[in-house]
Amino acid sequence: MYLGVHVPARSFDATIQCMTPRKATPGPKRAASRAKGKKAVRREGQHSPELVIITGMSGSGKASVLKAFEDLGYYCVDNLPIDLIPSFAELALQSGEIRRTALVVDVREGSKLDKLPAILQSVRRSIPTRVVYLEASDPVLLRRFSETRRPHPFGTDAPVKAALQAERSDLRSIRSLADLVIDTSKFNVHELRSLITERFRKQSAEKTILVSCVSFGYRHGVPEDADLVFDVRFLPNPHFVPEFRALTGRHPRVAKYIRSFPQTQEFIDRISDLLVYLLPHYVHEGKSYLTIGFGCTGGQHRSVMIAEEVGQHLRQAGYKVKVVHRDSPK
Repeated sequence: MYLGVHVPARSFDATIQCMTPRKATPGPKRAASRAKGKKAVRREGQHSPELVIITGMSGSGKASVLKAFEDLGYYCVDNLPIDLIPSFAELALQSGEIRRTALVVDVREGSKLDKLPAILQSVRRSIPTRVVYLEASDPVLLRRFSETRRPHPFGTDAPVKAALQAERSDLRSIRSLADLVIDTSKFNVHELRSLITERFRKQSAEKTILVSCVSFGYRHGVPEDADLVFDVRFLPNPHFVPEFRALTGRHPRVAKYIRSFPQTQEFIDRISDLLVYLLPHYVHEGKSYLTIGFGCTGGQHRSVMIAEEVGQHLRQAGYKVKVVHRDSPK
């Protein structure tokens, strides 16, 4: 279930009362039979109580993340009043049906948001609780606000850029409490939902990291969001072969030419082995994505071919990979 509205305190209290299982008074034999059946159900497939608090910057994708949790079977509430979080947690503990819960808390709460750290500390004593904090770069958030034409929650008295800076400052203490911080600048809606699904569904999260292999040309600058950068300008340049000049590294003939040099395959193997070694450690540290840049002079031949090859190796190792050619002709 998903409630995409602000829930007033009085109505939410009523919701809790309505959703609390009623105490029935059946006959002794029937009651014993029902109790035995309920215990069996809980042993076989019931989830442990869990609370996920989603917070972060306006425009960072909290609604999409909440929808992903709904699809995973969580009971979801958007913009729950801060003071009702303990009651919401108690619902998950006491209800036989509502066990895994997720809620959004953000700057729409105003000054009451200052209570969140203390409430979080209290709630964590009774129920496993995780905080997911979403953010994005200012240019990305500005573009999203421009595209949706929605006002910032702080109002229209100040420019959106100034509102974002104030919001980022107000949320700094809450960000420090997060169990998972996701910069959604690098994700589209589908990739973000996929990440949440893989992180929170009941299975091993060993390889839940999105790897982006980005080819680029040094003459156009190094990608600002690259976590790792490898310079492949030591490889022979197909640009100086007239028949390859108009092609890219994705063309079979160009790829074959680059691959014909022994240092090419050795580089691909060594870098792929290094990344396969590193990625589990990044996952263990809570990293959700890794951007790897491969650069040559113009970003058309060598870097394109290498990004494709390394991306394929990582896919074969079981990782989710997307390959982006920033400067290659379309």
